[in-house]
Parts: sequence; structure tokens; C-alpha cells
Amino acid sequence: MPGSDILEMKRDLSDSMQSQGSLSVSDESIARMLCDDNHVEQAVRLIMKKYGEQLYWHIRRMVVAHDDAEDCLQETMINVYKYRSTYSNEYPLSSWLYKIATNESLKLLKNRAGFTMSVDDLGDSLKDSVREEASPNADETLILLQEAIALLPAKQKMVFNLRYYDDKSYEEIHQIVGDSVNTLKTNYHYAVQKIKDYILEHQL
Repeated sequence: MPGSDILEMKRDLSDSMQSQGSLSVSDESIARMLCDDNHVEQAVRLIMKKYGEQLYWHIRRMVVAHDDAEDCLQETMINVYKYRSTYSNEYPLSSWLYKIATNESLKLLKNRAGFTMSVDDLGDSLKDSVREEASPNADETLILLQEAIALLPAKQKMVFNLRYYDDKSYEEIHQIVGDSVNTLKTNYHYAVQKIKDYILEHQL
């Protein structure tokens, strides 16, 4: 994809983010268009309209900051275009999209951590960003919940968010994250316990 076309797609995706709505086109139809060079850009725009909001919030719960989430979402859509040949109908289209969005979120966090830290070392920084990004009238319990999630190790955070917010089955999470179902269940259990402990400790 030439550089000028990528810039054009970024503008189009930005417009799509402002006009997202419900979409009745099936994933199967979108997947067929994605694999057809004559319709791939249309497919990406349809994906943005159908899944853009879901992917935005999935990313936002990982990176916390709105601006970072928007940047990650645009990069996710560009990667959908660039790596469309890697899609296989063996798995749902949504799982493939979430996997790309997850990887892009982790890439941003790894860049932020640099060479001296790991992504898991960013917990305190992400926790502070939760309150900075919250609206003035945000519910305190919800802020505490988001702070607790921000402090989780990256893997536990991914599993918790996909299970709790996105209502993904463990099999779907396996397709996105790659760990075994038993490992995912263990990660979710630890995440829930840590979140409960944090909220109980910090509630007035």
C-alpha cells in the first residue's frame, strides 16, 4: 500500500470513528471482501464501522489514555489491511481483529516501557492515568475498578477485560491471547481476586 494511500486511509478511518453505528453486514461477507484486492478498502471501512467502538474500548482499557487508544486503533486498522493475507476463516473475524488490537496495545506499552522496564512495570503510571482521564463526575467505585485493572500484569489484564467487558468465551480468548483455557481461567481468577482486594482496601 503506497504511503499516500495509507495517509488517505488514516483520514478515512478518522472519519469513520466519528460516524460509527450499527451494521448488518455479516462477518463472512466482510471477510470475503477483505481477501479481495478490489474490495479490501471497503472491507476495512466496514470493519471500522462494525467493530471500531468495541476495539477502541478494548485498547483503551489496556493503554488508558484516549489519545493513545485512538492512535492504536488507527494502527490496528492499517495492520488489518497490511496483514489481511494472514486471516483464516478457521477462526471468527472478531477474534483476529481483537488479536491485532491486543498486539498493537502491547506494542505501545512496550515502547513506553523502553529497555529498562517491562510492560508490567507500568502499572503505577497507568493507574495514575485512570484518574487523570476520568470525567469530573465519574463514579468513585468505577475509578477504583479501573485503577485495579491498570495495576494488573498485562496477561491478567487482557484476560479479565476480554472476559468481563467483552463477554468473550475462554475459547475465544484462547484464539486472541494464545494461552490454554486452563491458564486463562487461572489468570482470570487471580485478576478478580486482586481487583476485589484493591477496591476493598481503597473504598472509603
